[in-house]
This record gives sequence, C-alpha cells and structure tokens, in this order.
Amino acid sequence: MKISAASVNITSPGRNFVTLKIQTDEGIDGLGDATLNGRELSVASYLNDHVIPCIIGRDPFQTEDIWQYLYRGAYWRRGPVTMAAVAAVDVALWDIKGKALNTPVYNLLGGKSRESVLVYCHATGSDTDHALEDVARHRELGYKAIRVQSGIPGLSSTYGIAKSGGKYEPAERGLPSEFAWAAEPYLRHVPGLFARVRENFGEELCLLHDCHHRLTPIDAARLGKELEPFHLFWLEDPTTAELQEGFKLIRQHTTTPIAVGEVFNSIWDAHDLIRNQWIDFIRMSVVHAGGLTHLKKIADFAALYHVRTGCHGATDLSPVTMAAALHFGMAIHNFGIQEHMPHNGETEAVFPHSYEFVDGNMVPGDGPGLGVDLDEALAAKYPYQRAYLPVNRRLDGTLTDW
Repeated sequence: MKISAASVNITSPGRNFVTLKIQTDEGIDGLGDATLNGRELSVASYLNDHVIPCIIGRDPFQTEDIWQYLYRGAYWRRGPVTMAAVAAVDVALWDIKGKALNTPVYNLLGGKSRESVLVYCHATGSDTDHALEDVARHRELGYKAIRVQSGIPGLSSTYGIAKSGGKYEPAERGLPSEFAWAAEPYLRHVPGLFARVRENFGEELCLLHDCHHRLTPIDAARLGKELEPFHLFWLEDPTTAELQEGFKLIRQHTTTPIAVGEVFNSIWDAHDLIRNQWIDFIRMSVVHAGGLTHLKKIADFAALYHVRTGCHGATDLSPVTMAAALHFGMAIHNFGIQEHMPHNGETEAVFPHSYEFVDGNMVPGDGPGLGVDLDEALAAKYPYQRAYLPVNRRLDGTLTDW
C-alpha cells in the first residue's frame, strides 16, 4: 500500500476547520484535523506547499518513520503551525491503518483500558446565579464533571462566558475583539462562586475551573489555596507556562490539582512540569501536539510521574480530533478526563461520526479506523470566514494574556 494523493479541505460550518484527507492506491483513505484557531490558512499552506509532496508514494503504515521525517527532516522543528500539520498527517495514517486492518484505532494503541471516557462540559453564566442554573442544566444532561465559569463583578467581559445565553464559542468572525481584565476582582469572586456551587450541588460533582493563563504564579497559588475547601478536580492554566518553574511556586502553596498544556506542541513544553511533578494533568491535544504518535509518548512519560491526561477538546478542534482523542483516552493507562464542547448541528452534519455521549462519558465506537467521515459536498457550502480569538487588556490598557 502506498499514499497516492492527499488534499486539504477548508470549511466553516459555524467556525473554521482544516481537514487533511490522505488516499492510498488500495482505495483506503484517512482523515486528519489540521485546525489552528485563527491561523487555519497557515497550516493549510504548510500542508499543501511542503508536507503533501513529501508523503506521496510512502507506506502509510510507517507512522513512526513518517512522523520523524516530518519533525526532524524539516530542520525547523516544533511550533503550532508545523505540529498541527504533522498531526494531521499522523492521525490520517492511523485512520488508514485501522481501516486497512478492520479495527478501531484504540486497538492499535494498546486496546481498551476502560469501557468509556469520562468527559467534562462547560457551565457558564453572566453572574453566579446564572452559572448555577447552567450547572443544573448540564447535570440534568448527565454530566458528572463540570467546568464552571462566571462573569466577574466590575468587569465588562471575561473568559469563558457564553453570549446571549447561547453556547460558548471563543472564536469570533472578523478581527480580534478586546476583553478587559483585572486580577483582584477575579480573585475575590471565584472562591465565592465555588462555595455556592458546592452548597447547591454537594460533593458528588467533579468541578473544574479555567484561569486561562491570566494570573501570576503567586496569585494562582493564592487562588488554589482558597479553593481547597471545594475540592476541585483541577485548576486549569493558572499562569503562563513559558517559565515552567512558575508552577513550582504554585505547587508549594496549594494542594488543588493543576492542569496545563492546551497551547503546548511538544514534549519539551511540558518536560520540567511533568518530571518535577509540578502539575497533575497534561492537557495537550492530538492536533496541537503532533498527532497520536507523539501524544502517546507524552502520556507514557507523564505516567512515570503520576501525571494524568486531560486533553483539550473545545470546538476549535474538529470531530476528527475528538474521535482521535476518544480512541487515545480508551487505550492509555493514565487517562484522567476529556474536555467535551459539543459541536453545532452544521458541523455534526459535515463530519458524520460514530462516537457518542452516554451518561457522563463518551465512547468512540467500534468501527474500523477513527469512525469519522467528511461530507465534502456539504463542506463546500460553508466557505472559510476570517475569525480570531479575542485579545485581553488590563483596565489601564496594557495588553495581557487572554
């Protein structure tokens, strides 16, 4: 079997997705997600101009060698554009392998380690009362793990809050919008939010919260300590991770579990965090971490240090990545939890899939490969539209982390 052709599909059924389709001379094809929120066309160009010519004629079963070829062979390694492109190829090849062998991808990753994958949802509200209403709604839907975000008194906008009561979607059409930010109102508000959640819903729910890189390490340590009575499943992205030692300070002051990694794209981004046990969950996604080949190695390394996975799973990843993440989560030993933001109906129609939500968990399905298809005719009805994530400024106008 040889790779005979490959093509890039760009579609926007409510938000932009980039999908790589790899075809073989035996009529088996595979799909890989190449979406990079706000930089989709850059990855598409990298695939079309540089990667696809290099894989034509190669054996699709050689996932390790092809991964090394695209990573090491480019000389200019890593970076989100490169690693998203590498991931798209890698996942498509695993999809081809599963179809060729007539088995689900999780069997190629070691077989089932569990019967289903625990997922968490996003509950949001403009204030605490509305957030509590959304927690109740998601609990009724069957979720056992819920991330809770709410508006902050005194701030006109903040991360994680759905507009007009709809589903939360951070990417917006057009050029980036701007948010306003101040740490102190946030730090005063969040402990009270979780006190109310526990008061209303008890201890059974797994509760999560995302700081979205906005705090200094000492502020994050303060928040983690004040949240300890509410027993969070994790506190996500408490500070930026370029300086990995910043997490050492957080760890010294709180026992609240720490999760980080959705913006990482290689093992080296998390090397010190994992080996020093400064984090409890690594959140790298299949598409941004170079595919299943690399993410499996990251998970195996993390397992040595009691770090579990919690893969990013927002709507900036297509159903192809969700399927890959579920196969991954079924197979690895140190799985923790999987983020789940349901896609809209248009996206579900463009990417028909076999995975499903069942009683707070998800299952990838038992069909061959990933169990996801691409309706190219329908995808063509949703042309690309420029969209970006917001940017963030402190109240005095200083640009800060969004």
